[in-house]
Amino acid sequence: MSKRELVLRALHQQQVERVPVGFWFHFITNEEELRQPVPAVIERNIAGHQAFIADFQPDFVKLMSDGFFYYPNDQIAQAKTIDDLKNIQSIGKDHTWIQQQVDLVKQQKEQFVEDIAAFYNIFAPATYFKWQLAGGEAQFADFLLENPDLTKQVLAVIAEDIAYLVTAILSQTDIDGIYLSVQNVQDPRISSDAYAQLVRSSDLLVLKAANTVSANNILHICGYEGATNDLSLYQDYPSAAVNWAVGPEELSLAEGKELFERTVIGGFDNTVNSVLYQGNQTDIQHTAQALLEEAGETGVILGADCTVPSDIPLEYLQWVREVTYQKAASTSDNY
Repeated sequence: MSKRELVLRALHQQQVERVPVGFWFHFITNEEELRQPVPAVIERNIAGHQAFIADFQPDFVKLMSDGFFYYPNDQIAQAKTIDDLKNIQSIGKDHTWIQQQVDLVKQQKEQFVEDIAAFYNIFAPATYFKWQLAGGEAQFADFLLENPDLTKQVLAVIAEDIAYLVTAILSQTDIDGIYLSVQNVQDPRISSDAYAQLVRSSDLLVLKAANTVSANNILHICGYEGATNDLSLYQDYPSAAVNWAVGPEELSLAEGKELFERTVIGGFDNTVNSVLYQGNQTDIQHTAQALLEEAGETGVILGADCTVPSDIPLEYLQWVREVTYQKAASTSDNY
């Protein structure tokens, strides 16, 4: 079967010839450049995908939205209090920010040299919101506390625009799904109950839009830079698969299969302190083998918690994939 068929079968918990493997990078590392879709950044984004695909020949690709991290609603960027947003307006489904990303995905996809699955990176409405605020996460938490209802309304407007984006990308290109990154509010003042009451609906609006067009969407519960999450908040989020930070969240792949009752992705720590970054071939392959022994080979895709360091040797990632080929060969020899 093609790599694309392999991955889609794994996403839907069907038997596969071998367990797929997926790792991904940011091809832009400057924080400011991640936010702005200037031509030079878009060109580096596309070139980065081209080089990675040629050098690693991945089982699937997470298409990066590098250059488009800034949701272009100036009302949010200029807000000093939540009341400044009481008349917030949608940017509209025809905004250039949306069409530029459709064009980006088409150009990224042109770099494919074989039949592989692709999933475009999308952030939750709350993430786009807080990234625009001068005070970041703390200011977003302030808004939730100062005027919960209005903050929820703002999230709904952002979610509507991200739903437009998701729908356009999935209907106007031939990629397979989105990779939606969600995260608890990283402020101790915002409880899980508050998240469920105020933020959850905006996440689900985006997922609903994606699921209307594709059944192959991936939920990423982001543990970047030590962030931790109440994973139970996302237990019933409708997605084909779930990816989370196994170590920081203290939930193994096998335990995640039971919690989410769907395909799981990951297993490896993605930091520079991880075995994936610092280990030798024996260390890395022993870890991969242990993950497969624990989680099984159906409804599993080996990968990392999140993006891996940009300077990690591709050979290290290939060592992980070699284990899946070896396991497949061993299983075949037993029949």
